[in-house]
Amino acid sequence: MSCVFCRIVAGTAPASIAYADSTVVAFLDINPMTPGHLLVAPRVHAEGLAELDAETGAQVWRVGQRLAAALRRSSIRTDGINFFLADGAAAGQEVWHVHLHVIPRWKGDGVKIGYKSGRPSRADLDANAADLHTALRALTP
Repeated sequence: MSCVFCRIVAGTAPASIAYADSTVVAFLDINPMTPGHLLVAPRVHAEGLAELDAETGAQVWRVGQRLAAALRRSSIRTDGINFFLADGAAAGQEVWHVHLHVIPRWKGDGVKIGYKSGRPSRADLDANAADLHTALRALTP
């Protein structure tokens, strides 16, 4: 088993588990952006979102939302929350097992997430929306 998250899920690699159920395991990130940074990983191995069934994906997000609420009630500094999920190398995925980052935030925490400058034209936005409508119709439910 070469996937570190599969080893964590199996209990054969160390992790600070914050939550576990029959579908997902949530644990503290060993390289946190801020204290309390959590990862929610499905028990089933899926390298990317395309390999993850919809119900498991939904549970990842449900648990992420619950952990966000828990962070706000905890003593961990949390004035805001970021969810982040990287799907593919171009998106910054480094561990090839789907996982959702739940990151506590506060003003001045040093974490930078931003937009690039400039805006696309409405025609470009409309063309992309039309392309996505076509692609969605082609997907099987």
